[in-house]
Amino acid sequence: MTEFTKLLDSFLHLDHINPEDLPNIDLYMDQVTTFMESQLSGCKRSEDDKILTKTMINNYSKNKLLPPSDKKKYSKDHIILLIFIYYLKNFLSISDIKALMTPLSNAFHDNKNATISMEDIYKELHDMITDHHDTFREDVFDIYKDSQKSFSDVPDERQKELLSHMAFIFSLSYDIYLKKQIIEGIIDQYIPAEEMKVSSKAAKDKKNKRK
Repeated sequence: MTEFTKLLDSFLHLDHINPEDLPNIDLYMDQVTTFMESQLSGCKRSEDDKILTKTMINNYSKNKLLPPSDKKKYSKDHIILLIFIYYLKNFLSISDIKALMTPLSNAFHDNKNATISMEDIYKELHDMITDHHDTFREDVFDIYKDSQKSFSDVPDERQKELLSHMAFIFSLSYDIYLKKQIIEGIIDQYIPAEEMKVSSKAAKDKKNKRK
């Protein structure tokens, strides 16, 4: 249990880009890929994996997931959108990501009329996710403990261990499946086709809560 607990802790370590680490200057494509690679290298499953490539960026632009660069340079807003895409592409389709990113990009990317900036949105989401990390960790450990109690009648220890790991994987997989269903349902029903609107009052209320 102790060894696997330590292993789970290493799995649950998630590299993320802190808001204060976002570049304050526009970057060329090579600089963007280098930045993402340096910040999120801990998320790679193997050394050969790529966090972001030029081809990916071009495809995101081609598929309208990312606004075009400005004179071959990418702003902080571009970087934030690329971070969102990086995480979402692991479990959502391109069409679903587009449904989320398009109104976000249209409403807040270089929009002088926006009542909240892309950077403020990123900070809010970053803080929320960080605050929930301990709760998530506890939930995963609870699932692991339950899986270790399964197949208790199996006499062969090696078979029992294998089945316990399978129970853990299937329990996590079912959890992911249910959450994916919820995400897709929200996208289908609540993400507007037109530009998202965020009131200045809502934005101020959120900032006041954090103080």
